[in-house]
Amino acid sequence: MSSSSSSPFFISTETLCSILTHKTLIDHFQSNLPKASTFLQTPIRHHYSVSPSSSLLLMPSWSSSPSYLPYIGVKLVTHFPQNSALNLPGVQGSYVLFSSTNGQTLASMDSTELTLYRTSCVSGLASKYLARDDSEVLVMVGAGAMAPHLIRAHLSARPSLRRVLIWNRTVEKARTLAQKLRESGEFEEGLRIEGCEDLDEVVGFGDIVSCATNSEAPLVKGEKLKLGAHLDLVGSFKPSMMECDDDAIRRGTVFVDNEAALVEAGELVGAFERGVIGKDEIGGDLLQLIRGDKIGRTSLEHITVFKSVGSAVVDMLAAQLVYETYIRG
Repeated sequence: MSSSSSSPFFISTETLCSILTHKTLIDHFQSNLPKASTFLQTPIRHHYSVSPSSSLLLMPSWSSSPSYLPYIGVKLVTHFPQNSALNLPGVQGSYVLFSSTNGQTLASMDSTELTLYRTSCVSGLASKYLARDDSEVLVMVGAGAMAPHLIRAHLSARPSLRRVLIWNRTVEKARTLAQKLRESGEFEEGLRIEGCEDLDEVVGFGDIVSCATNSEAPLVKGEKLKLGAHLDLVGSFKPSMMECDDDAIRRGTVFVDNEAALVEAGELVGAFERGVIGKDEIGGDLLQLIRGDKIGRTSLEHITVFKSVGSAVVDMLAAQLVYETYIRG
């Protein structure tokens, strides 16, 4: 397909999902994040409260090297957590891609689905560096739209996983998701996927514990984590939100996707304020792990924590992969 100067492509959600796999996106991030981070300008996201519970986020980025990455991108996102009662996604939005050489609009795509892929694949990539090589049990905290993506991403990154335990405040949602994934036929025979009632009972089984909730109260208790566990925190993006307690932060070595997590993530902002850890005790960021500037897991009993809040860099790289695959087709 070739792009017309007057007709930007609209890439449907169905098409986007047919283009992306979690493995290919994890690999794309691993190969391209170091170079892209050098050339992409990414101002701090604009975050506006449009009501006491709802937010509008704007995330722009542009390339200073058109020969490498000839794009400008803007992600527009709304966050309406009460939408679950309406059977609508809590996070919705669009991603618009422009040419950085002439400003032409190239494509727009559903940023809700793009975000699900890119967020889960950032977590999957982090687990390559931070989870144990022999990880067998994944505990998934939350059963919303992000949960199946995180499960797929962690399974792609850690194919040794043999059991997935899903917990949700509404137990039936966890069981329904588990059944849906079991019946999908996409996973290797022998993988057990189950819904669970008591998080405190199952979190200690997790070699990887992945959280994707809107919780404003700690869900994962640090004292329950097994030695060698990797805790993946995805849900919080403002100081009032948190998915684990101070003990989890204290017991583990904390890594982040980027420095914005230090001022946006409730688990970390609160821990800094309470003196649980200092900013100088953060183990490093994802880019440093990929480059080898920082060491992730140091032993089989080492507890690691990864907190992500997202970035315009990974948005751009995900949109690049979708767009360039689309126009090649």
